[in-house]
Amino acid sequence: MSQVHHQLPTAQTPAAPEAVTIGERRSLWSIMLAKFFQNKLAVVGLVCLVIIILAVIFAPYLTPYEPHKQDLANRLQPPSKEHLMGTDHVGRDIFTRVLYGGRVSLMVGFSAMAIMITIGTLVGAIAGYYGGRIDAILMRTVDVLISFPSIFLLITLVAFLQPGLTTIIFVLAVFGWMGTARLVRGEFLTLKQREFVLAARTTGMSNLRIIFTQILPNAMGPIIVAATLGVGSIIITESTLSFLGLGVQPPTPSWGNMLTDAQSVTIFRTAWWYPTFPGLMILMTVLAFNFVGDGLRDALDPRVIEK
Repeated sequence: MSQVHHQLPTAQTPAAPEAVTIGERRSLWSIMLAKFFQNKLAVVGLVCLVIIILAVIFAPYLTPYEPHKQDLANRLQPPSKEHLMGTDHVGRDIFTRVLYGGRVSLMVGFSAMAIMITIGTLVGAIAGYYGGRIDAILMRTVDVLISFPSIFLLITLVAFLQPGLTTIIFVLAVFGWMGTARLVRGEFLTLKQREFVLAARTTGMSNLRIIFTQILPNAMGPIIVAATLGVGSIIITESTLSFLGLGVQPPTPSWGNMLTDAQSVTIFRTAWWYPTFPGLMILMTVLAFNFVGDGLRDALDPRVIEK
């Protein structure tokens, strides 16, 4: 009996495995962060994004001008101390409009991507987890939608609807979730065969709980990478539609419709700063998102643990 009593504390103390699990999680995150910060381009992209986001948020404190206020006496003025990026064809400060236009472009990018990721994740999770006829129906629907030329479909749909901020977010989200659905489906097809999912089923856990608490957290790495890379693509698409007059409508500034105002050959010759700075902001922002996405893809790669 005494021997049994001596063994009970050892058998009933589960603290050690839990401590190891927490330590492994912390170690995993440390490895991921270290891997991300080893990528110099990813760090540069992250710094640029932070600066751009903070600049557009605190735009009223960085410029004394209003984005819509016209000053015909100062039309097409070159960059100076008063106007860091010059003025446009009606005397509006371009630096001010770039900052406020960044609010619109980034809001479109983040909002549309959030909706796209939500729809794509739900469709891909259902198709990958349940399989069979449900998978076949959902994936054939994805194949049909993804086969259409996206830019022409977007232009056609926006032309029938009233162009504006809400319309452009809705259209971009509705026709951009298919790639995420395929990605998530592939992850679910792999993860649902893992031991921890089979163990959850044997305990009587419901399918919804298994999807959202067991499988989805383990599939978040590719989803995060896809979302980061997708924001840059959405900004380019929004700028294209706004440049064509089908996106965000003036006088609300966005980087795309600022380029629309500058498409005159005369302006290109006499006021180079007018189209240059909005174009540079699009270029810098998209590159920054791509660099961060590449860094996250390397950092979240499961093989990084072995290196």
